[in-house]
Amino acid sequence: MGRRRARARVQGTVQGVGFRPYVYRLAGELGLGGFVLNDSHGVLLEVEGSGPAVEEFLSRLGPEAPPLAVLERVLSEEREPKGEHRFAILESPRGGGVNAPVTPDSATCSDCLSELFDPADRRWRYPFTNCTNCGPRFTIVRGIPYDRPYTTMAAFRMCPRCRAEYEDPADRRFHAQPNACPECGPAVSLVGAGGVLESLGGCADPVQAAAAALADGRIVAIKGIGGFHLACRADEEAVVARLRGRKHREDKPFALMARTLQDADRLVLLGDLERQLLLSPARPIVLAARLEDGAVAAAVAPGSPELGVMLPYSPLHHLLLADFADRVPGPGVALVMTSGNVSDEPIAFGDQDALQRLGGIADLLLVHDRPIQTRTDDSVIRVVQGPGGRRGVVLRRSRGYVPGSLALPGAGTPRHLLACGAELKNTFCVAKGERAWVGHHVGDLKNYETLRSFSEGIEHFERLFAVEPAVIAHDLHPEYLSTKYAFEREGVELIGVQHHHAHLAACLAEHGESGPAIGAIYDGTGYGTDGTVWGGELLYGDLEDFRRVGTLHPVRLPGGEKAIREPWRMACAWLSAGGDGAPAMPAALAGRVPERSWGAITELVRTGLVSPPTSSMGRLFDAVAALCGIRPEVNYEGQAAIELEAVCDPAERGEYPIGLGGDGLGGGGLDGGEGLEADRLGGGGIVIDPRETIAAVAADVAAGVPAGVVASRFHRTIGNVTVAACVQAAASHGTEVVILSGGVFQNRRLLEAVAGGLGEAGLRVLFPERLPANDGGISFGQAAVAARRILSR
Repeated sequence: MGRRRARARVQGTVQGVGFRPYVYRLAGELGLGGFVLNDSHGVLLEVEGSGPAVEEFLSRLGPEAPPLAVLERVLSEEREPKGEHRFAILESPRGGGVNAPVTPDSATCSDCLSELFDPADRRWRYPFTNCTNCGPRFTIVRGIPYDRPYTTMAAFRMCPRCRAEYEDPADRRFHAQPNACPECGPAVSLVGAGGVLESLGGCADPVQAAAAALADGRIVAIKGIGGFHLACRADEEAVVARLRGRKHREDKPFALMARTLQDADRLVLLGDLERQLLLSPARPIVLAARLEDGAVAAAVAPGSPELGVMLPYSPLHHLLLADFADRVPGPGVALVMTSGNVSDEPIAFGDQDALQRLGGIADLLLVHDRPIQTRTDDSVIRVVQGPGGRRGVVLRRSRGYVPGSLALPGAGTPRHLLACGAELKNTFCVAKGERAWVGHHVGDLKNYETLRSFSEGIEHFERLFAVEPAVIAHDLHPEYLSTKYAFEREGVELIGVQHHHAHLAACLAEHGESGPAIGAIYDGTGYGTDGTVWGGELLYGDLEDFRRVGTLHPVRLPGGEKAIREPWRMACAWLSAGGDGAPAMPAALAGRVPERSWGAITELVRTGLVSPPTSSMGRLFDAVAALCGIRPEVNYEGQAAIELEAVCDPAERGEYPIGLGGDGLGGGGLDGGEGLEADRLGGGGIVIDPRETIAAVAADVAAGVPAGVVASRFHRTIGNVTVAACVQAAASHGTEVVILSGGVFQNRRLLEAVAGGLGEAGLRVLFPERLPANDGGISFGQAAVAARRILSR
């Protein structure tokens, strides 16, 4: 056969993962000429040689790609041969549109770890060791193509030896953009809370000195990949309590960083999937059952049977944990490694910002001079049992996963769009064509710092992916800061998306489906189309529209948002809903809630003053937690329900009576989300009525039934009634697909019970996996709805 030349356009995650060096080596192995380059669409290459060699190159291009590469599409075409025999890696062209995915940050690879701990290697104990297979990516990127001048490493000029590695196609650091060494790269330093350099006290370097301080019980702020952590010993109650006091974080669990997988095995119960997640390049925090004999202070995760554990993912972390283990030997070596912030603020990621905000918390700060472009929290995953087996579900999607793109179902969106997300656990989403990019976890939009992080993140993503929104999707709640942001953008079309419809659509779109489906959407708060507070909804819908076909019986939300922080108010509201007169205060709340306050709240419920109606399932769980005496007041969102699940007696098989009225909304199409108030659903819609349940719970508690038994019976009751309601709704509307989403379905016991029951009933169950079931997935759902509505015009 004669000479042949082929051009290939490779799309997907192919920049910053060693793809060009891989292409160079493969072409060299096969004796091909041509070129490869990064551009704004991905990777472009041409190869020339014998016909069989070109054919073999194209057949091997995808299957043998580097481990961090994700090839979504390879488009090849024939070109006229030029007689080219040499193969070259060319410079990236300037300008043009942007459509190339940026790679998430990746944990340190085994080759770099070997160098890090090899005294004979020139990168021995160098905290910024990396190569094309690992290291920072998203958190240092300022623009694309992914080349050094467009990263925060631009100011560090490579020394001759690093430059030689960078330019050697046979070296694994060939075109590794963050490549550096102690001679030319970033450096760490240890400073006091006032910003003054600390004495190393006889230690070899700042990392070793920080480890010594941690071993002595001090609190150290550590600058990592996406921001600062606050670290301390995990095995001493007094030290952990001191961190809680300084951080103003009373009860919310802290994450742990274990030195090795073997150390993690001494702290929590790990299955094969948990181990795979811990060792994955994303290195998320994995929630797992704590072991009773683990060397972890109770104050790390009070009231929780689980611990959140992660493994080191940067060279600095590996060095710190190894040095700490030298001083505190024993099984289960771990440090508390919690977000570097004061509660409710975004994490600190700049050195000066950290000194100002963390100086009153940390005794010392371990900092470095490589700037972080984008603050990024650790991701969180839990393993659950689904109908098809065990699978990981994301609770917080950030470092290691962002900014990985998600496909929009069908034809995608013909117009660039931005989705602003919700108020709590906010993320945003930009989209164009067939792709959507969900941003990193921003947090609760409750203060100026978080709002600024939100707006800066949107600007960065719009630049990074060349998205110029013509359409902005937003929540219907007029007071959400994310909604107000949408209304302040000029020259755009606005599309409002109901909160629970966005949950439904996000799950559908994540799984590549368009619907229709029945959705059981359970959460704490969502603005309904009727102006009331929804949260325990059965929807029938697709990506474009929905219909509310069922709901939880509504009760008053006494005092509005105060009832979220004080679950005893919801106990009062539910007890009031089940009787004719004002309910007496349950004995479990006596001495914890003033009698006068209880009387005032019963009056609010009776009159409806400052007490809007709500169908929130999350608030129902709060009420039961309060009735059991577990949590009359909360210190963080979802705490009451989390602790109610935690106390469940696994041996209990009883359940409570509960009302299930209606026969489904018979037939009919989607009505664009015209919600029906729950008290008017009775003749044609499904109403889940737990007033009898609440009475039975209160009776059991008064009779001295243990809280664990009550909690288990309540979970079983809600699980079974949800299955029955979904089966009924699915039959009425002729669908076999059921979506389970909303923050309440982060409750593993409830999710597994409902998913299992629906599977046994022959229905196909979908729940969020790659995106959170909580409001962190709302923005993607908004984007999917907006895209479909644009297309349907």
